[in-house]
Amino acid sequence: METLAHWAEYTGWVFPNETVIDWTVMLAVYPYLTGLVAGAFTVSSLYQVFGFERLKPVAHLALLTSLSCMLFVPLPLLLHLGQPLHAFNAMITPHMTSAMAVFGFFATFYVVLLMLELWFAYRPYIVEQAQTRTGLAGKVYKILTLGSYDVSERALAADKKWIFWLAVTGIPGAHGLHGYVGFLFGSLKSREWWSSDLMPVIFLFSAIISGVSLLIVIYVVSCKLRRIPIDLACLKGMAYTVWAFIMVAFVLEGLEFANIVYKGREGVETIMAFVTGPLLIPYFVLQFGIGAALPMLWLSYMIWRGTTGRALVFGVTTSAVLVLFSVFMMRWNVVIGGQQLSKTGKGLIFYHLPFLGQEGALLAILVTLAPLIVLLGAIKLFPPWDDQHVTSSPTPAGAH
Repeated sequence: METLAHWAEYTGWVFPNETVIDWTVMLAVYPYLTGLVAGAFTVSSLYQVFGFERLKPVAHLALLTSLSCMLFVPLPLLLHLGQPLHAFNAMITPHMTSAMAVFGFFATFYVVLLMLELWFAYRPYIVEQAQTRTGLAGKVYKILTLGSYDVSERALAADKKWIFWLAVTGIPGAHGLHGYVGFLFGSLKSREWWSSDLMPVIFLFSAIISGVSLLIVIYVVSCKLRRIPIDLACLKGMAYTVWAFIMVAFVLEGLEFANIVYKGREGVETIMAFVTGPLLIPYFVLQFGIGAALPMLWLSYMIWRGTTGRALVFGVTTSAVLVLFSVFMMRWNVVIGGQQLSKTGKGLIFYHLPFLGQEGALLAILVTLAPLIVLLGAIKLFPPWDDQHVTSSPTPAGAH
């Protein structure tokens, strides 16, 4: 209460029902995970649909990463709910005019699509393992064949068509999944910080750069651990993707901020106190300065100089880590920051993040890292590396 009174002295006042932050850190982790899903799938689609051959070393890894993250997307929401089982009410008795209700069906559809695409992409490998492995592992692979052992050229050509059309369907699916999150925030007119038509687009572009950045880090680390050379062409391809999309995202977020301040009208004093006070460090310094401007300039410099070798690997990997941090800060500043600015625009609210508890920092970190643990297991079952595939996957449609 002393903190609230302190800010009320400089910025006005808030209503008693606005002194509690209802959407906490879990609601920031949720859109962060959905962004990783969309971004990772984008890399896979660039290879499977558009034939970007330089991305072939990470095409299967991208699919596994997307599915691993997607499996945990609902978890932050369930942890946030007081009664997680109530979430099934939206599926059993859906209200189709509610964006939250539609999400359950949309997410289920996307999980099934990812699993089907992975099955077709790995079917030659699954058949090979089912015929050569024994014991429990062999039985698992035999079950996964679904009774289909045909790996003839005709069968592989049919698999290629399925992969292509599933990837084509998944492009709007993955991007719509995350665009929906931005739509959800942007449609809430009661929050000045959220009410923006640019919100879905900003969420989508930031999702792409976060997913690609995650793949960069995973690919580089995996190559180091396996002691194999890093495919610099592949790394450059992902770096170019991050560089291109981060510039667009940077401009869009700047336009959104200018639009919010310009629309503030009577409450512009409070907004300015907000951005120069509690939002100064997390928004301008961490999100824009360290997380966006620095990697954008670093990547631009390396592209201009034609950097290669270890300097390229270090620079791109470090930039990817900074981008991952920036995107999380963007989610934080939208979810938490949007609630710190009162609905009336007359006062500010502070949020204290606890370390323990259902809405604490520790659990949020564990939920964010959980997909990586599942990904490790998935890689053991379905190695995404070309040098571990005796039977190669079919060439994607559109490749030359």
